[in-house]
Amino acid sequence: MPPKSPRRGAPSRPQEEQQPGGEGDKIGDEDFAALCEKLKVSSPVQLRSWQTYEKMFSADRILLDAIGKIEAMGLCLFIASINSDAMTFTFTELLRALDISVSHCFRLLDRIDINMDNLSTKVDNAVSKLKKKYQTTCHLYQKFQRTFDNIFMEQTNNQTTAESNKPYILKCSWITFILAKGKVLQMDDDLVISFQLLLCVLDYFIKRSPSDILKEPYKNAVNGVSVSGPTRASRRGQNRNTWTSQQSQTDTRVIEALCRENECPVDEVKNVYASSFVDFLDSAGISCIEGLPQVDVISQQYEELYQRNKDIDERLFLENDNTLKTDFRESLEQERTPRKNNLEEAPLIPPQTPVRSAMTTINQLMNILHSSSDEPSEVLNSYFENCTQNPKPIITKRVERLGLVFRERFATAVGQAFAEIGYQRYKLGVRLHYRVMESMLKSEEDRLSVQNFSRLLNNDTFHSCLLACAVEVVVATYGRNLFQSLSNSETTISFPWILSVFEQKAFDFFKVIESFIKAEPSLTKEMIKHLERCEHMIMECLAWQSTSSLFDLIKQTRERDGADHPETPSTLQQPSQHNPTAADLYLSPSRNLHKCAAPTVHITSSTNGQGPHVSQPQQRSTSLSVFYKKVYRLAYLRLQSLCNSLLSDHPELEQIIWTLFQHTLQHEYELMKDRHLDQIMMCSMYGICKAKNIDLRFKTIVTAYKQLTNTNQETFKHVLIREGQHDSIIVFYNLVFMQKLKSNILQYASPRPPTLSPIPQIPRSPYRFQNSPLKIPGGNNIYVSPLRSPYKSSDGLLSPSKLTPRTRILVSIGESFGTSEKFQKINQMVSSTERPLKRHADGTAPKPLKKLRFDGHDEADGSKPLSSESKFQQKLEEMKSTRTRIQRQKSEELPDSMTEDAMKKDD
Repeated sequence: MPPKSPRRGAPSRPQEEQQPGGEGDKIGDEDFAALCEKLKVSSPVQLRSWQTYEKMFSADRILLDAIGKIEAMGLCLFIASINSDAMTFTFTELLRALDISVSHCFRLLDRIDINMDNLSTKVDNAVSKLKKKYQTTCHLYQKFQRTFDNIFMEQTNNQTTAESNKPYILKCSWITFILAKGKVLQMDDDLVISFQLLLCVLDYFIKRSPSDILKEPYKNAVNGVSVSGPTRASRRGQNRNTWTSQQSQTDTRVIEALCRENECPVDEVKNVYASSFVDFLDSAGISCIEGLPQVDVISQQYEELYQRNKDIDERLFLENDNTLKTDFRESLEQERTPRKNNLEEAPLIPPQTPVRSAMTTINQLMNILHSSSDEPSEVLNSYFENCTQNPKPIITKRVERLGLVFRERFATAVGQAFAEIGYQRYKLGVRLHYRVMESMLKSEEDRLSVQNFSRLLNNDTFHSCLLACAVEVVVATYGRNLFQSLSNSETTISFPWILSVFEQKAFDFFKVIESFIKAEPSLTKEMIKHLERCEHMIMECLAWQSTSSLFDLIKQTRERDGADHPETPSTLQQPSQHNPTAADLYLSPSRNLHKCAAPTVHITSSTNGQGPHVSQPQQRSTSLSVFYKKVYRLAYLRLQSLCNSLLSDHPELEQIIWTLFQHTLQHEYELMKDRHLDQIMMCSMYGICKAKNIDLRFKTIVTAYKQLTNTNQETFKHVLIREGQHDSIIVFYNLVFMQKLKSNILQYASPRPPTLSPIPQIPRSPYRFQNSPLKIPGGNNIYVSPLRSPYKSSDGLLSPSKLTPRTRILVSIGESFGTSEKFQKINQMVSSTERPLKRHADGTAPKPLKKLRFDGHDEADGSKPLSSESKFQQKLEEMKSTRTRIQRQKSEELPDSMTEDAMKKDD
């Protein structure tokens, strides 16, 4: 067994409190003392830092040589200062003392953290926050430079005053912006609101600059605009809405031009201006001055803010300072579109910078919800009226109540000035919520031929989770995907924040995700990926929290069905006959009956089709069955990735490890309480390797684990040992996992090991888009590419076809197909594939067509390679067969007369 890891964050042991081998009261050597004096570090932090330095590098000279002595000492001072809550220097001051860039510093910290016990989670969080702020400011400064150059003309000889000096205006406006961002925003890594605040700052400076140094359309917009707004004293007697209305009628031409040029929703920027930027101008003392503010005055205010935060001096972007130079140019360069074969026909496509990408995604959401209402539609009202008890009053009252809750919580998280902005985003979520609800009910009506959904529409949990999912889509759209590369990329309002706002359990939220995605086909690729990631988070840890209803449901199922688990590994090999919908999941047995106002049971149609019918409570839980199926598949995929990385020389161990992993989830599920799925995975791998005498250390497992997608260092650094105590995963393995599963692990070292669990079938994700461009295996230079986000041009939105090469036959759904001869051959192929479909005697659907290997051989019999035309024809056959089979299944699954068991469909 590996040595037990000391508990992170615990006070140093008494023997470690002795001063290291210095002379008298001196701590460390001369270099260390000089560095401490330069950074004004206190003696307790010096002592702790030197102990950290000796612990890390005394036995690892290679690491010390790779990092550098002075750099290693400086980083240990940084680590000790954070752990002691005693920072006496800013992050930028540390970088200058060590003469390194911020990117280089992050790389050194990552290298130190290869040893999993070196950095505490407190340090991890601090570094993650610095990374996010640095990346956000980098993107904003690049956008600021480009936008500024598009506004102001180059310097001329007759421009001598400060107001006509372009460098002065640039410096003053940037410092004003970073001061506003630091004062107004509690989340200074919020890219969208920060950019909208930047537009407010530019609007302020444009109005105070001479028109002869402005380019169009700003020169024309600023003519006649008055910059002498009402004083702070005069506004005290006015209602804010009245003053904002007066302002919007007189001087919004500049901000409208800025929003138009940057594809930013103008109403949102006006809201930011009125709700937060005006108050910032007052607090900075520059609201009523004529002309430009003094750089020294603004810079001094920022200096106070910077020294208080102890982070990055963002003024240094103006100086192109070496400490802020980035080494990861790929993340800052403009994203390129695929290269065109014919450059003459390819239109110029705007570059996809992070800011532009965010604005594009927001505009896509706006376009989706443009025609939707924040009130129930006529179709929804008809569904409500068909219920035994009309749920509309309760639904609308719930929406109103949760809106007030969301507004307050958003303001607490982001900043009080942004309460109204949060409420506007909530209302977008309400529109999406009603839109998806209507689509879900239409789908259920088509599936079941009923219109009375009383039990579903009167289910409070269903509505709250559906609304939470819709609002989460909106919140994620505004804060999307800038920090995917960071291991700990969550912000204050990232999922699962929405669950705490709406007071919903993760297991209940899980039930709505798949149906939500299927009900809204207009969701962007990024949002589908985000919801899939939310689902994974629930399966990995959130649903396993001790307060979850999942454990009660598992116990009920075991007590009712005996020792067998509701989802055994053998059932994973069986094809699904029905993908349960949200109605199936919310109305199947899901919790103790005495905890609910009404029994949570399957919805079924009554004999007259007008009311609900309560089924017997002995039914198995569809929601638990679906949950465990998805958990098994996710668990195996992650295990497979880790095995491919670490055990490629021992492929036979993968199924053995999976057997132990699956056994733990099925029979020892209590180990998952307040823990993470990946913790059980890593312990299963280590345990089997120990039993099989394979030399694989936990450090190696953790190092490989960090390379997997969506991992967090908290997973292996902060594991629950017992109530109130957390430690590293090594301690968890020694004290908990091995003690619980020791006899089971040792069975795999015996000559007669237990029967191995079957590998779960991994169907294609119902959410996933194909990567673009995807080459069809064996095809004759045939590629499939999904629709890219449309971009605006002077002629309007560019069509999908203009974003793809035109050197081959092109099909763009939604456009005119052109001449019929162009598709005659394809149509003949599709027509020739018609054939009757037979169902097996047991009623199951026929097996799908055999897939082709990438090398062109048949997967089953290894027959001769097919010709290009035959392979293309077979691919079309498969597509046609799938569509016909789905239609046939729908018709056969809906008999002429509905029975009471119409909705009792379990996998």
